[in-house]
Amino acid sequence: MNKLFKAKSYAKINLGLKVLNKRDDGFHNIESVFIEINLHDNITFLKSNIFDLQSNINIPIKNNTVFKAYNLMYKKYAFKQPFNIILDKNIPLCSGLGGGSSNAACIIKMLNQLNNLHLSNKEMLNIALQIGSDVPFFLRGGIQHVLGRGDKIKKYDKAKKIHSLLILLIFPEFQIRTKWAYNNLKKYLEPKIKSPKFPSLNNNADWKLFENDFERVVGFAYPEIMDIKRIMYKNGALYSGLSGSGSTMFGLYNNKELIAKSKNKLSMYKTSIASPV
Repeated sequence: MNKLFKAKSYAKINLGLKVLNKRDDGFHNIESVFIEINLHDNITFLKSNIFDLQSNINIPIKNNTVFKAYNLMYKKYAFKQPFNIILDKNIPLCSGLGGGSSNAACIIKMLNQLNNLHLSNKEMLNIALQIGSDVPFFLRGGIQHVLGRGDKIKKYDKAKKIHSLLILLIFPEFQIRTKWAYNNLKKYLEPKIKSPKFPSLNNNADWKLFENDFERVVGFAYPEIMDIKRIMYKNGALYSGLSGSGSTMFGLYNNKELIAKSKNKLSMYKTSIASPV
């Protein structure tokens, strides 16, 4: 029997997301705190004679991040062992949780390991940036201060408190395309904007300083996200906001009873409780 190799591909939330400006290369400079959470997809690698991709959801074989990552790695490093990849999706699509980016990063890391390529962090980063702006974060994971188009990543040292908190994820039925969100946000962008000062998360955090610019456009098109936010705050959330460009809303809690109360008040939505990895 061929040997199976399994990996977890984790989601993320954005604690604050500021879009600073549009770059000459067409991307945007952002600043955000990315937090890897334990909601995850499962990816299985099975040695095979040819590459194949299977999934529990209907995805196009060639128009997805797993194929892109695999194809880029194969073309550049010509590894001899193909794999049949089985993708078991749990992270909702177009939800702002970075599922596709996480899957791509997982493919890069696992192919590097399984084929003994011994790639440097820089070499993997170069592959990641060809797939998407959030992919570099997932190569590292954890809690990171992310800048530039997503290529500048440094550990957020002021985040010890976050590991003691619980995260309530709320999944509205609608999906948000990142391209749509950026296109609608551009009218709010200022020519020059100062870099935000995100606070420490260790003690007495000023949570209001963590703002997500996409709430302007998503909240206008889908007012229910602001209703979700109000309900979470009313029921004890330390912070509530949109993750990425949406559509997932989340709340941070330091009390199990309060998170249960909020979940009950939002029972009309699909929900999940997570924690930082």
